[in-house]
Amino acid sequence: MNIQIFKSSIVNCHSSIAITGSKSESNRLLLIQALYPQITIDNLSNSDDSVLMQKALQTSISNSVSSSVDIHHAGTAMRFLSAYFSIKEGCEVLLTGSSRMKERPIKILVEALRHLGADIQYAENEGYPPLRIKGKKLTNSKVTLKANVSSQYISALLLIASKLENGLELTLDGTITSIPYIKMTLQLLHQIGVESHFKNNVITVKPQISNLKSKALTVESDWSSASYFYSIVALSDLCTEVTLTSYKNNSLQGDSVLSDIYKAFGVETKFENNSITITKSSTTSHQSSIDLNLSNAPDIAQTIVVTAFGLGLECSLKGLHTLKIKETDRLVALKNELEKLGADIAITDTSLHLKPSKVINKNVTIATYKDHRMAMAFAPLALKTTLSIENADVVSKSYPQFWEDLSTIGFQINHIEVENTD
Repeated sequence: MNIQIFKSSIVNCHSSIAITGSKSESNRLLLIQALYPQITIDNLSNSDDSVLMQKALQTSISNSVSSSVDIHHAGTAMRFLSAYFSIKEGCEVLLTGSSRMKERPIKILVEALRHLGADIQYAENEGYPPLRIKGKKLTNSKVTLKANVSSQYISALLLIASKLENGLELTLDGTITSIPYIKMTLQLLHQIGVESHFKNNVITVKPQISNLKSKALTVESDWSSASYFYSIVALSDLCTEVTLTSYKNNSLQGDSVLSDIYKAFGVETKFENNSITITKSSTTSHQSSIDLNLSNAPDIAQTIVVTAFGLGLECSLKGLHTLKIKETDRLVALKNELEKLGADIAITDTSLHLKPSKVINKNVTIATYKDHRMAMAFAPLALKTTLSIENADVVSKSYPQFWEDLSTIGFQINHIEVENTD
């Protein structure tokens, strides 16, 4: 496994980085393209998850009768493809993944798809992948889900809805979380002409009867990936300025709230020419305490709490219930690694609280738990202390060139090969 060592501080005060397309948008559009081949996609994510999604969809096209599809750690692909293969008539698929994927629950989505008429069986443990799916025509059109479930379950249903004979009426029971990701899915469908309505807690998607015309869609760059540069700027000297491409001021991505959140850390954002320039402001002093509900943007929680720790700030984050079923239990992982650095942090199943601290331990090795966001969220702390990152190549899941881009802006990185003894 590779360990990355970080030293010193940022060197290049004015840097420009081109970030790959959003994984969330890319995976949605790849599934839409599989249903509507007239669509072309520009600026696709080069993440492992999107590459695996493409490969799985290509496999399903070339092997229309029976096949096995392994999506490894790609949770989005597991949810979206479960729905896709359910409506692919005449196709039988064993949809499987890594050992961690087999621990991530999928029963809520499977039950919803079965309610619509899908033929899905558990190949190993009840409620978990792998799944045996026989594609068929789904004739039912109404289903209800708890409103606080992962937005990926909801989006999986919405993405196939226009191909159902009678469309879909999806009722969400309770208080809805992760609304931005649901709206992203509906917006992308709208861009290709699929009609939908989202009123109160009911989402209706009409069946797509007429043929779509050819259309080219461009994926906006990934805001989750941008978060690490926001953290770098927040932790760096005043001269630091980083320009990231390609971004929109009216983003579909929930993580775009970064531009507002990081004002509290003394970081300003300027939108210009499909790019953002983020700067450490000499006029905006960061707050002494950060208090946020991240139910609509949980993927940036790790970045935010690490930034707060690096700046010696108190930090309270709520709305984190989905973090326990990600690549790892991210709340436990955060607590473990921040405590190594000297942090005083408490967690529940849905929240965390970090006490302010002026002490940052040196020469700490950060475990990543096979989680790309653990590696990238902690990397900016190299501006405050010398640290190592285990299994650093895990970043390829969402941002393969992350370490190269950090080198570009001035980080000193040593690559150490460590023999795998597993």
